[in-house]
Amino acid sequence: MDLVPALEEPLKKVLGPATAKVMAEHLGLHTVGDLIHHYPRRYAERGELTRLADLPLDEHVTVVAQVATARILKFNGGRGQRLEVTITDGSGQLQLVFFGRGIHKPHKDLLPGTRAMFAGKASVFNRKMQLAHPAYQLLNTESSDEAAEAVGSWAGALLPIYPATAKLESWKIAKAVDLVLPSTREAEDPLPESLREGRGLVPLPEALLKIHRPHTKADIEDARDRLKWDEAFVLQVALARRRFAETQLTAAPRVPQEDGLLTAFDAKLPFTLTEGQQKVSKEIFDDLATEHPMHRLLQGEVGSGKAQPLDSLVLTPEGYARMGDIAAGDEVVAPSGEIAVVDGVFPQGERDVWRLVLSDDSVVECDDEHLWYVGTSRAWSGGQAPKILTTREIRNDLHEATGSPKWYLPVITPVDLGGGAEPPSDPYLFGSRLRGSASHEEFLPDDFKYTTIKNRLAVLQGLMDTDGTVDTQGLSVTFSSASRRPADDVAWLVRSLGGTARVLANKDAFDVSIALPDTYPPFRLPRKADRMKARPEDDTFRRGVRAVEYVGRKAVQCISVAHPSRAYVTDNFTVTHNTMVALRAMLAVVDAGGQAAMLAPTEVLAQQHHRSITEMMGELAEGGMLGGTEHATKVVLLTGSMGMAARRRALLDLATAEAGIVIGTHALIEDKVQFDDLGLVVVDEQHRFGVEQRDALRSKGKQPPHLLVMTATPIPRTVAMTVFGDLETSVLDQLPAGRSPIASHVVPAADKPHFLARAWERVREEVSNGHQAYVVCPRIGDDEDEKPKKGAAKKQSAEDEAEKRPPLAVLDVAQELAHGPLQGLKVEVLHGRMQPDDKDAVMRRFAAGETDVLVATTVIEVGVNVPNATAMVIMDADRFGVSQLHQLRGRVGRGSAAGLCLLVTEMPEAAPARARLGAVASTLDGFELSRIDLEQRREGDVLGQAQSGVRSSLRMLAVIEDEEIIAEAREEATRVVTADPELAGLPALRIALDALLDEEREQYLDKG
Repeated sequence: MDLVPALEEPLKKVLGPATAKVMAEHLGLHTVGDLIHHYPRRYAERGELTRLADLPLDEHVTVVAQVATARILKFNGGRGQRLEVTITDGSGQLQLVFFGRGIHKPHKDLLPGTRAMFAGKASVFNRKMQLAHPAYQLLNTESSDEAAEAVGSWAGALLPIYPATAKLESWKIAKAVDLVLPSTREAEDPLPESLREGRGLVPLPEALLKIHRPHTKADIEDARDRLKWDEAFVLQVALARRRFAETQLTAAPRVPQEDGLLTAFDAKLPFTLTEGQQKVSKEIFDDLATEHPMHRLLQGEVGSGKAQPLDSLVLTPEGYARMGDIAAGDEVVAPSGEIAVVDGVFPQGERDVWRLVLSDDSVVECDDEHLWYVGTSRAWSGGQAPKILTTREIRNDLHEATGSPKWYLPVITPVDLGGGAEPPSDPYLFGSRLRGSASHEEFLPDDFKYTTIKNRLAVLQGLMDTDGTVDTQGLSVTFSSASRRPADDVAWLVRSLGGTARVLANKDAFDVSIALPDTYPPFRLPRKADRMKARPEDDTFRRGVRAVEYVGRKAVQCISVAHPSRAYVTDNFTVTHNTMVALRAMLAVVDAGGQAAMLAPTEVLAQQHHRSITEMMGELAEGGMLGGTEHATKVVLLTGSMGMAARRRALLDLATAEAGIVIGTHALIEDKVQFDDLGLVVVDEQHRFGVEQRDALRSKGKQPPHLLVMTATPIPRTVAMTVFGDLETSVLDQLPAGRSPIASHVVPAADKPHFLARAWERVREEVSNGHQAYVVCPRIGDDEDEKPKKGAAKKQSAEDEAEKRPPLAVLDVAQELAHGPLQGLKVEVLHGRMQPDDKDAVMRRFAAGETDVLVATTVIEVGVNVPNATAMVIMDADRFGVSQLHQLRGRVGRGSAAGLCLLVTEMPEAAPARARLGAVASTLDGFELSRIDLEQRREGDVLGQAQSGVRSSLRMLAVIEDEEIIAEAREEATRVVTADPELAGLPALRIALDALLDEEREQYLDKG
């Protein structure tokens, strides 16, 4: 960090080329300064042996222990021999194994009673933990020169254990550190003396000495406190200088004119701004009105309540999926018929749930904060602006004075479903053969429901030609059925085509009253079709909200949809909505005479934004065009795939200020693109763009334009202060911490085997209480499992292969359980490589309660709903990501009984993966889960790209854990930079800053 020539010395000059090469290749250490900042991971106490019970598998470990026994055994008829050494720490034993010619020196060194430090990877052989060919360092045998040297090296009470590799053991790193430690005396202290003294921090050379060679635990704490402050403070100074530089730039204030474009837009916009939205809008407008560029991060309307029960439905391109089965990355259908990606899933625990009853008797459930895009009958016919209202607002203002519904929902655009797969037989003939008089439960198979618009219409026409009727006026169309299921299926088909259908129960039948758009005639038979009359123009297909009824408490979640409308289609083809507010900021800038550009990561999203914005603005987006109003502007699209003529026209509109708003992709940053007066840059999905791309667009303004950066992901405050520390942050509606309906616990199988035994007892208890359980494994375990590539076996020794235990497999675990702890229970397996019919049969048996325990891969993550399943055991839980664990545990706790999720791991208590599991078990809150996820992925290089593979500039500071230090460092840094922006009076801090900001990071700060 604070490098001076002695610390810049290449390691090969100090340690020799061989050691230096290993350090560079395996640890990324190149200079003396790099090595000095390679801090110990933990410390072993000289007077206390490390507990062997805590050893993890598959990790490079270092232990201090005493030799109990040592013996040479022969094998292969006496031709081979091995040395087996048993070491102990008083609480357990560990076996060391040496083979062949490598046994002679350890046989001589490792006599019973000898104390030493051992390093290697722990593996299991014959059900015993062992280290094969470990490296070792004697600690208490005076006769050994090496041991005497070791004792001298670690004269203190604590032995530093360094992050090491198989090529370079911890004690060899310690010896190298000994050689360079004298250089720490030359380290210049970057912290201002007043700051250091005011906070009681030790000088930097002392901190570096104490972190590497502590005598007491207090030394370690002193060193950690100091080194964390170094990292936090220097980083925050870099960001504070960036913020200060922004304030020195001049920008044109953008104040919207009274009764201008923004006012006209607000008058027709379907936005009922919440308190949070009003607050954020004020922050943005206040920034735009200043003479300095706005530099603001907007965390979008992710979550903010707007939740639906886990058993409600969401329309996907394949068909309907349960809300509880939706995962980030899934595709859903927007009301416009476009396909959108779910960019966030946010569990909300249990909440009060309400049911909207619509005018055709269809229902949809949600929480009180859920948003609905609604209008009065006059609004939809053009007399008034539609609105976005919460469930609470609708139920408090439900009816007109006449008692009729006040609020109506919009109509969806019908879409093809089922991924283009064709039904197994002709859909019209299939529909005509179905009889409404049939009483069987399975009336219309999914193959005929989840298919194209054309096929769904054909099925419906077949049904209607057989059992449909038209009244004498030719307006009322009815389908009759002897049982409920056929009636519901017909209603489903009608709604999927944008029509309305109401199911009425009569004395001996169910009648479905049907209305369809003219483009989808309900009959093919001429004798029925010819009797149909045209519908009156004011007779729309919008459904009114007839009632809002309380359902009770349910587990709910909300999703964020990466579509400009933030809307998706839910139960019974009903539109539900999440709002977008960035457009108002763009309109304010246009109103003030400037132009606004929105940068989207993909052409699809850019096109969706353009379509959505022009639709919302209506005639206000028709500037210079016939029909455009007084305040209108032009909204243009610019993407790489546009035709030459359209592209030339768009470029001309931008250069002449004919277009106030442009939405585009990377094509916006090309040299040919010129603006008349660029006033605002909006960057959507910020993480998808490099800083150079954003800077290229910002540079197109006559003066520095204002910048609004948007992200849909909830960002914990600590991360925002570091990763986005040069941006002011606005958050729209943080998620409330929901109460979990599922109890989750970590089962440390290696540390406490009896906990795993108890887990299987709990599964038996759930089954004995009439419930069922899942057991999830990361791998299938059949012959088709991933095989090593050709040549891989040659590169790996048998020893290397033994070191890495493969993930637990479904087929193996199922067999062990059926013949072991779950003997007597009905155990079945389910995985993705089974034949579809076999999978269906297994799931049917499980859903019917015929199977007690289902051992499965993550194939159950989506699309599985068995309310009677109350327990889940996830094996090797550390092999799954945060979101995947959360999705998996959502399979239980779906009925009236409480859910239980047990996360089984063999990771030791100190391992990061173990900490992650503990944290996942503790919460269902969206912000908290994102915090855990970010914490586990670490911060990367917080000044550069985390994906770049560059080692993090943060070695001691943990962004998530050290919030208090980061917040205080930010305040101190702001104070220092405000008083001395060039840091002229703090040369050591300037040196530290220069060392932190290599060329790439300097660009990040200059261009951010």
